[in-house]
Formats: sequence, structure tokens, C-alpha cells
Amino acid sequence: MPTKLFNDQVAILTGAGQGIGFEIARQLCAQGASVILNDVDAALAEHAASTIRHDGGICHAAAGDAANVAFIQRMVDKAVQEFGKLTIAVANAGITLFGDFFEYKQDALQRVMDVNLGGSFFLTQIAAIQMKKQESGGSVLLMSSVTGHQAHKNLAAYGMTKAGLEMLAKTLVVELAPFNISINAIAPGATKTERTVEDKDYEKTWSRITPMGRPATVADIANAALFLVSPLSRHVTGQSLVVDGGWTSVSPSPY
Repeated sequence: MPTKLFNDQVAILTGAGQGIGFEIARQLCAQGASVILNDVDAALAEHAASTIRHDGGICHAAAGDAANVAFIQRMVDKAVQEFGKLTIAVANAGITLFGDFFEYKQDALQRVMDVNLGGSFFLTQIAAIQMKKQESGGSVLLMSSVTGHQAHKNLAAYGMTKAGLEMLAKTLVVELAPFNISINAIAPGATKTERTVEDKDYEKTWSRITPMGRPATVADIANAALFLVSPLSRHVTGQSLVVDGGWTSVSPSPY
């Protein structure tokens, strides 16, 4: 049998109860990784992990707030206790709070900052400390968005945080590369998930304005994510990969 690409790898994924995060976790497990799967919704996290286990993967649920630093530390500790190490961290958790810039509230901005930037920053920090201690390197992946590249109505706060994550990936190269830890970001465009499918016009609208003629599937995003945390991308770090079917090249508004 061919060797699985992620045999003997241990990963933490935040915000992975469904959608893109779940698909990344599922694919990692299918390729041999052991995964700590996080979601703020305990029932969703356990259902996602049990679904992966049913398919033969090694996956443990970790329910909690991915913006909470103490909880992040507990997840890293759990990975080490269960599997002996940590080699991959994917900061997928994020929230989108739409709002008119002129009316946007402080508490909404703070929550978006705490989850999207703070949670990603501290997962990276705590995971990298563990990887540094192991002296065997590792990979970190941050989840940006095309809204970090192009203006999108009512998403000023969200887009700001996503652009910030890409700069974080670039900046941390100088901190992490000496320890053989790579860090990159991926910027998905419109993607069909459980959340977006609730909008009956979503697929039709984004198919019309995306050069490739359709929004992404979660597998499209996960395929790119797995490359960036795999041995195949060992010399790639500090980069941001846009996966949007060409939308940022033309950038028509969906409105």
C-alpha cells in the first residue's frame, strides 16, 4: 500500500465542526494524521469527530472557545498527552459579523478581533512553543479570506482581521523558520458550506461572478490547505494562497 502523506503527524484544527475546517480534518485523518478537532459547539465537535472515527480516522473532539488562551493551551496539552507531540496547527476558527461601518459597535469589533486575530495568534504561539520544544519542526496554517484582498460591503472589520492574518504569516517567518516551522495562510473565496447553502441565491450569484463558473467546494479549499501543511511544501513559508476561482482578478460585487 502507498504510504499516507500524514502518517505519524498530529494536528489541531479550530472551528472544525463543519464546513471547511471539518473537511480539512477529515482529509488529514484519511491520510494518516491524528487530529484534535475543535468547535465552540460541543455537540457539533463530537459529531464531527465521531463521523471521522466511523470512517477509520483518529480524531478527538475538543469543545471550547478558540479565542480563549487557556483553552488553546489545554488543546495543545491534550494533543501531546494523547499522541506524544504536535506537528500541525490550523487556525480555522473565525466569525463574520456583518455591519454598516457607520453603525458598527465596539463589542462586535472586539469579538471579531478576539476570535479571528487573537485566537489565531495564540494558537500559533502556543503550538510553535511545543514544536520548538520537540526540535522536529512543524506547520502552521492561518485561514484568511478574499475579503482581506478586496473590499466587500459591510465587512470592514472582518476583512481587516483577515488581511492581518496574512501579514502575521509573513512576519512570523523570521521567528519560526530557524526552528523548521513553516507558516502560511490560505484565502478562500466564496465557498459552499452548510452556512452558505441557507442562502438560496448563493450558488447562482457566485457562479455568475466567478471566472471559473462556480463557488468553491470545501474540498477545493481543503486540498490547498493540505498541500501547505504537508511535506510537499516544506520550502514554502510566509505565503498566502488565494483559492477563489479567479474572483479576486475581476472582483465584481455580489450585490
